[in-house]
Amino acid sequence: MPGLTIGDTIPDLQVDTTQGKIKLHQFCSDTWTILFSHPGDFTPVCTTELGKMAQYASEFYKRGVLLVGLSCDDLESHKEWIKDIEAHTPGAKVNYPIISDPKREIIKQLNMVDPDEKDSNGNLPSRALHIIGPDKKIKLSFLYPATTGRNMDEVLRVVESLQKASKHKIAPPANCKPGDPVVISPDVTNEQAKDMFPQGFETANLPSKKEYLRFTNV
Repeated sequence: MPGLTIGDTIPDLQVDTTQGKIKLHQFCSDTWTILFSHPGDFTPVCTTELGKMAQYASEFYKRGVLLVGLSCDDLESHKEWIKDIEAHTPGAKVNYPIISDPKREIIKQLNMVDPDEKDSNGNLPSRALHIIGPDKKIKLSFLYPATTGRNMDEVLRVVESLQKASKHKIAPPANCKPGDPVVISPDVTNEQAKDMFPQGFETANLPSKKEYLRFTNV
């Protein structure tokens, strides 16, 4: 479906949440933010996902990342649902706000609609997740159907990847985990790389003899 995608600025919506009204631009100002939607309260996969997000919250906060959820039910429903979420995931506290969208207007503006999943009130939210940079632009989006849960290890991995790439001329390669070598951007010459990465770098010996696959640690 058309809508927000990588590189777009999120709309400056004022929304009702379990922690009061927030304006998205003010909430996301000068920090990284994960905005994630769920098809509905008191549903099995969503309950496990919000519990896992709460469990991982300290890891996101350590990296300067704020969290904000969204579900299409009302605030009273959200507050009752949080009790189930915390009971199912012992030790986890849902200390991030959850947006209420009972009219399902916000999900349309944030490109978080599942075109296939519907109830008597219309289309449900998809399992969408936007990672928003300090400039309020979307840096990465996951879009899952309502029938598939997300992996929080992967969310944490891509947050670290995006943050590293924003600071250095690098890109984490396939399956890269924290502490693994990263590749140097191809627009960095070898001479520039020597200055930018004094710790050194290794160039892969490829049949093409092109020196574009260079690994370093940051």
